[in-house]
Amino acid sequence: MADQAPKFLFAGDRDVAVDVLVALLESGDRPAALLLPDEDRASHDDALVELCGGPGISPMVIRARHLHQPASLEFLRTLELDYIVSVHFPHIIKAPVLATAKHGALNLHPAYLPFNRGWHTPTWAILDGTPAGATLHYMSESLDAGDVVYQEQLPASPDDTAHTLYQKLKSLEVRVFREGWQRIRKGRREGTPQAGEVATTHRRRDLFDPAVQRIDLDGVFRAADLLRRLRALTTSRLDEAAYFESGDRRYRVQITITPDGAA
Repeated sequence: MADQAPKFLFAGDRDVAVDVLVALLESGDRPAALLLPDEDRASHDDALVELCGGPGISPMVIRARHLHQPASLEFLRTLELDYIVSVHFPHIIKAPVLATAKHGALNLHPAYLPFNRGWHTPTWAILDGTPAGATLHYMSESLDAGDVVYQEQLPASPDDTAHTLYQKLKSLEVRVFREGWQRIRKGRREGTPQAGEVATTHRRRDLFDPAVQRIDLDGVFRAADLLRRLRALTTSRLDEAAYFESGDRRYRVQITITPDGAA
């Protein structure tokens, strides 16, 4: 296995997936097929297809809506895959598909597992005070719970919001993937079990809970707690921000923090 290129299905979306696919191609590893979100949810599918294409080359593409159909499963079995590689793929990959890869399915997650399994990892790292980082791990039927191939921590700075921390994590993810993939390419396939007793998990809807987003104008807060919540809820989307209510209107609050003396 260490002497030949692994055969793999690449499942991905977003700019991180593009960067990881570039890293794979630079190492001489080309996916046997692409697994992409459905067109209404895909953000970078054109770039991923273009990277895998070329003169006279049209990559095989499977859309998420077809993934678990019998014909797709049979096709994946004929590929005789070594791995499935998932990078920010926004759909659950079920056990029958995972089983088509001889050595397992790998997922790149923007968190220092077992902390912050699931969604909005920079937000919860700041809000809960848990370690931030990136992890390449094997996939299992449980969310983000498989054995770790490689991971690194990235401490959040006092001026980080969830948005700025996420930008840093995206760069870290690519570095973590490169290191983890090279270990696998050298035959070091074994992963390390996660320390499940300290695991934290959050679903997408957790962020939109009024208990998380709503600021009570009559409430009493420690300044550090309020500041941490504003940092954690400052993302690239306004509907994920903290809010307060006055009269019959709701007002969203995002925050910018600049170190003293910075240009």
